[in-house]
Amino acid sequence: MVLAGCGAKGPLPEKPEINVGRCVYTNGFSRKPECREYRGAKWTEAAATADCRDQNKSFEPGATCAEFTDTLGECVLGQADQYTWITMIGNDAAACASTKRGCEFFGGGTFGPSSLCSGVDPDTSTGVGLPVFQWPERVCKDPMPGEAPGKSNGQVCTWEMISGATEEGRAFENYASCDRVRTQRPYYPVPANVDAEKEDARLADPAYAAELSWVKAQINSTACVCCHSTRAPQGPSNWYVDQRGNFLNGFFNRGLAMGAGWIDTASFGTYPSSENNGFHRASPEAPAESIFVTTDQARMKRFFEAELAHRGVKREDFPPQSYGAGPLDIQRQYVAEACNNGEGISADGVLTWRLGAARYVYVMEATSAPPGVPPNLDLPPGVLWRFDVPWTGTAVASGTVKYGVAPEGTLQRAPLMGPAPALESGKQYYLYVMADIAQPNTRCLFTAP
Repeated sequence: MVLAGCGAKGPLPEKPEINVGRCVYTNGFSRKPECREYRGAKWTEAAATADCRDQNKSFEPGATCAEFTDTLGECVLGQADQYTWITMIGNDAAACASTKRGCEFFGGGTFGPSSLCSGVDPDTSTGVGLPVFQWPERVCKDPMPGEAPGKSNGQVCTWEMISGATEEGRAFENYASCDRVRTQRPYYPVPANVDAEKEDARLADPAYAAELSWVKAQINSTACVCCHSTRAPQGPSNWYVDQRGNFLNGFFNRGLAMGAGWIDTASFGTYPSSENNGFHRASPEAPAESIFVTTDQARMKRFFEAELAHRGVKREDFPPQSYGAGPLDIQRQYVAEACNNGEGISADGVLTWRLGAARYVYVMEATSAPPGVPPNLDLPPGVLWRFDVPWTGTAVASGTVKYGVAPEGTLQRAPLMGPAPALESGKQYYLYVMADIAQPNTRCLFTAP
């Protein structure tokens, strides 16, 4: 996988002659039009068709993106034998910086600017157009009228987090804020699969209907429902639990494979079941579990495996490198290199980074893994010092922070108690700075003066 370095990326790689076709779509994150070509010997029409279907568009065999002349540049993802070669369509120079930053630092690709965006400096970009991540809160409420007392001194306590769940048998939306949840992962509406509302004879089978009802109840108890129901403010993202008929028919095959645990989705993050009303999902320790937050992983996976079998889909259709958590996987796999644009720490302890103001600043041991998303991946072993800017606060600028001194209005997350450990002169450390969760600014190795 092509990964971003701390500073400017090199030129685009050589474009493979093999191209199985294209997909023209609107990027769900940036809401801008894009055209991707599937370049390299490992691409097949079946794989490209599935990828394009995930964009809710139809694959065009043999076609290229050459017709688009008003462009911001090209973003290349993947490896030489299987490049996703994306043309970023547009003519607004004001979007150049965020487009480059989104490609290289959010998506982990290589950006080649068009003449319009030549010389663009992503330091002028303040983000990639996503809402500020609202940190999860555990809220406790009295049970709804007619419901049994909750398990926390009569109350029902729920994490307002994309991986959160309320008590089994209750509705997440009654006990937590979906508005908070929708800031924690890019939310945007996506139409369901074209066969979503087809008649499904399996609904007449009492055993099947009972299992389907259990799956739906599990999802209704979790934060998944915040984006996957018609109550989402702009409409559901692909499948939705209140769909007419069998809501599973709204899924694309890849979503079903995630439910079955065939695709590693651990980078999305999870709570341990002991902290989440008995619910959990895939984690680095158990990457083959379902993406769905559930009280019964084995049962959930069996159900989705059966659905895949019903469609004639096999496990080998999803090799290990299949899309899991996308950019979150890329960021967790990132291998840091030496800082080369002045990033690091001065003799008087002032930290310098690139690509704009930050909400999350880490200084870690050089061997530390990159931080991922909360609640279980954002504080990897080896973090020496970290502070966060609350979502209501103002991001802090490079050159205004001294190591070990959390700015006023921020929260020191590591160490929880006491001062940050002193840095050793001549030793290498890892600086990891994010504009927001999963939006890295700078991530490189510096030597303490």
